[in-house]
Amino acid sequence: MKFDIYTDGSCLGNPGNGGWAAIISDEKETRKISGSEKNTTNNRMELLAPINALKNIKPGTEIKIYT
Repeated sequence: MKFDIYTDGSCLGNPGNGGWAAIISDEKETRKISGSEKNTTNNRMELLAPINALKNIKPGTEIKIYT
């Protein structure tokens, strides 16, 4: 099975309130995951999106990540 992962993160102010999101797609389904944090940075949100997406994928699975 192969997954495509699309991620993004942003922040209002730097530091400030931030959020991240990821779309995880395979041949059968598409899942959306997201989260938010207070007093964070844009860079942190940009990195948390793919990190959390990878936590939803079994090791050894073929993936492509678009950030």
